[in-house]
Amino acid sequence: MYHQSHAAKGDHYGSSKRHLLYRSMQRAAVNIYKTETSFEMLVFAPGRIKEHFAVNVKGNELTISYTPPDGFPKFDWVLREYSRGGFVRTFTLDETIDASAISAKYEDGVLQVSLPVIAGAQAKQQEIKIS
Repeated sequence: MYHQSHAAKGDHYGSSKRHLLYRSMQRAAVNIYKTETSFEMLVFAPGRIKEHFAVNVKGNELTISYTPPDGFPKFDWVLREYSRGGFVRTFTLDETIDASAISAKYEDGVLQVSLPVIAGAQAKQQEIKIS
């Protein structure tokens, strides 16, 4: 599995929309570990509402996003060390992942996405010579 984070297509570097997406991506840290049968992705997202997450696969890209509900309170912060705002994270899946069997659950502030590995599948490997 290969990880890649980026802003949504069509965003332009320097635009306020891209800036907000880039900042918001920092709000959802991701840890990934491998088991014998899957990759397990843990998205740290405390204080969110389960129904506002979206997990989608298009081609070989897995996108995890969160959109806060309308009317979400905006405070005049004195100190702010974390956010419960929206985010978008995108990951590129390799051919070893069974995309049709991906599952997710949200518990205790962590979105766990299970990415089953196709039995016997091996990722392609290629050595690149450095000149």
